[in-house]
Amino acid sequence: MTGSFARGLAAGAAGTVALNTVSYLDMVLRGRPASQVPEQLVDAVAARVSRAVPGGRAERDARRSALGALAGIANGLGVGVLASTVRSLGVRFPAPVGAVLAGAASAAATDGAVAALGVADPRTWSAADWATDAVPHLAYGAAVQTVLAAVPTPAERTTPRGPARAGLVVRSAVLGVAAGGRSSLGFAGPVLTAPTAAGAPGRVSRKHQVLSAAGVVVELIADKQPGTPPRTEGAVLVPRLLAAGEGGGRLAARERSNGALPVVAGIAGALVGSYAGLGWRRWAVGRMPDTWAALVEDAAALALAAVACLPGRDRRRPVVVPR
Repeated sequence: MTGSFARGLAAGAAGTVALNTVSYLDMVLRGRPASQVPEQLVDAVAARVSRAVPGGRAERDARRSALGALAGIANGLGVGVLASTVRSLGVRFPAPVGAVLAGAASAAATDGAVAALGVADPRTWSAADWATDAVPHLAYGAAVQTVLAAVPTPAERTTPRGPARAGLVVRSAVLGVAAGGRSSLGFAGPVLTAPTAAGAPGRVSRKHQVLSAAGVVVELIADKQPGTPPRTEGAVLVPRLLAAGEGGGRLAARERSNGALPVVAGIAGALVGSYAGLGWRRWAVGRMPDTWAALVEDAAALALAAVACLPGRDRRRPVVVPR
């Protein structure tokens, strides 16, 4: 029996070996040199923190190479643990989808750092550059998915998940739209409406409910303050989407259903809700006071969250054992 963390480390290690193997085989077949991006990332981070890599030229180059390799290992292990955690929470994608998502997450961690630190602009890469980056990461994702599927945790063995019903997926999307208006509702909605029956799936403590309610109140107040950043900015939008995905996963846990589709539906709903809410606030400018427009959006978001989270919270469902 293997816990989620240990399984994630094993999956990440297998994925890292697969990624490096494919990369080195590509270098052998095409005779291309090793990528300098890891070392450039080390230089960029050192410059950002105003610390130079110590040593003479040879020593500095060796340290840069080692630090770049260690960063790659950390990426591989970290994404493996993340993927294992998500699976242990009941989000189980079909093997090809899971492999692509794991590979994409690993690539995004690297390419995002490359873009954020100004090392390179991925938008200017050629098709060959993208292929060189994508193929090893797909191999990484395939290895991670293989390990995750082959080594279920004890909790996964004792708490199997059946397929998500259409109603659950729709309600997850509705909750996502609510989270697009008020991001705290993504996680607070399922928590505040958690099942009340003893031993019911998804039941939470009263303390957890109080903290979630406080988070909703804080956001409702903060939204009325001047200087609140637009919800479609990356730093604001990403947490909003993650909160909606968590909400979909929590709704799925109540019904002991596979959370893959509910999570995706929640994220898609949050994306729609974020831009729709922004459109509403812009339309309302000059037609009503900003506070009134915000209150209308508050009411709509709360109503949508209630519609999404209240149905079926105490329903017990027979379980079909999935793989």
